[in-house]
Order: sequence, then structure tokens, then C-alpha cells
Amino acid sequence: MSLNDFLLHSDFVSRVLALVLLVLSVGSWVVMVWKWRLLSRVGLDMRRSIAAFWQAPAFDDARQRVAQFDRDACITPLLEATLLPVGGTLASAGDRHPQLTRVLRDALHGVVRRLQWGQVWLATAGSISPFVGLLGTVWGIFNALTGMAEAGQLTIDKVAGPVGEALIMTAAGLAVAIPAVLGYNVLGRKVNQIEAELEGFAHDLRGLLADPQD
Repeated sequence: MSLNDFLLHSDFVSRVLALVLLVLSVGSWVVMVWKWRLLSRVGLDMRRSIAAFWQAPAFDDARQRVAQFDRDACITPLLEATLLPVGGTLASAGDRHPQLTRVLRDALHGVVRRLQWGQVWLATAGSISPFVGLLGTVWGIFNALTGMAEAGQLTIDKVAGPVGEALIMTAAGLAVAIPAVLGYNVLGRKVNQIEAELEGFAHDLRGLLADPQD
């Protein structure tokens, strides 16, 4: 069945469901392509930034070197967070070690949230697309059988065409869901790897900047 045949024979509900699947599919591919490029760039820049940081002679010089490689601001927020607030506030109360732990944790969570952007869309597309397609199939079969019952022509050749056209919606739902689920798993794994490296760097950074007595 061509797209023109589908538009001619489908009703408003079927067209809406098909549009929903189209939006989910296009959105999923846009997110996957964008996130793959982003995470690949972040992984490369992060390794360069961390290497540049540890090769610097001083902390201020290290911040400047990292800024040259950290295009997506994944390492820089951690470094800026270590510039602890001045006295007179609760944020500056307590020993330096727990202060560093708190600010580095908050900065790390902020970076990870940015890297996880789009994962909810992929999870949503992967979970609801099969059901949207199934709903379209059930609705199409219902309309086909209702129309044939009213016409009084309930033969195999009359049933096979409309039912086959309705089953296309189920296939379309799976075609949207499978890439979205694969993209969610693959990209989620890359985010977890980057998060682990950032956590390791934050731990080392805290150890470097904490007072010796801590």
C-alpha cells in the first residue's frame, strides 16, 4: 500500500496515530544522531582536558589549558566549583574537604544531567511506539470489518486487503521502537562511561585541593 492509498482509505484517528509515529521516529533519529556526535566529542575532549590539567604546573594555568579543549563544558564546571565561597555563609562553613565534596558533587550532577538530555525521549518512543502501532491496527481492523459488514460483502479477498493495511501500523510501531531502544541503550552506556571518568577526576581533584590535615 502506498502512502497515497493510506491517506485515502484511513480516517482521522488512523492519520493522527500515523503522525504520532512519524514524530516519534523523526525525533528519535534526531536525538540519536545529535547525542552520538556530542558524546563522541565529549569523550575525546574530556581525555584531552584531563591530560592537559595534570600536565599544568599550577591550578590557574591548568584551568586555562582545560578551557582550550573543553568545548562542551564538562570539566570546566568542576574546576570552577572548587573556587569555594567566602566566609560568612553556610556554604563556606565546615572543613574544606566536605565543602569540596559538596560543590564537586553538585557540579558533576549538573554536567551529567546535560549529557542525559534526550534519553527520556528515546525511552518514551521505545516504550509507547508498539502500543501506538497496535492501537492503529486494532482501529483499522475495526473500521474495515465494520465497513464490510455494512456492505454485506464479508469474503476472504475483501477481508485480506483492509486487514493487511491495518497490520502495517503494527510494523510501523516496531520500526520506530527498535531503533529508539537500541539508541537508548548504546547512548546510555556512553553517558555512564563519561560519568565514571568525571567521577574519577572529581575524586582526584578533591584530593589535590583538600588541606593536608583532611
